[in-house]
Amino acid sequence: MMMLWTLAGLFGISIILLVISISRTSQKSKAQHKQIDLIHIETMKEINALQESIRNMELDLEVVMKEAGVQLSSEEKVFMREVLDLANRNYSTESIADMKQVSIEKIERVLAPYRTIKEGRKVANEI
Repeated sequence: MMMLWTLAGLFGISIILLVISISRTSQKSKAQHKQIDLIHIETMKEINALQESIRNMELDLEVVMKEAGVQLSSEEKVFMREVLDLANRNYSTESIADMKQVSIEKIERVLAPYRTIKEGRKVANEI
């Protein structure tokens, strides 16, 4: 009979410990979910701010192009952007022309205004 009471007591204690463990785990899980939600909200705010900055830059670029009287199609803009990116990554004019399947002269015409700007900066920085 004593053994039965002991087993019942141990069983009761194990149930209480199980309930406590589950509630603590649930509280920790809720805290982690709140933290994840806060990180997600902050990330979404940053993404929205970046998207707004990109929209503003696109509008600024459009205004500058209209003021300068430059009219380029979207294909020409993409081509120039890709050529400038390759040039900034130190690809040679010949390799850019090969990649884009255009003449070296066309690549040189695209890069000419930007090369004079860079050369001017080098001279100013070296003085």
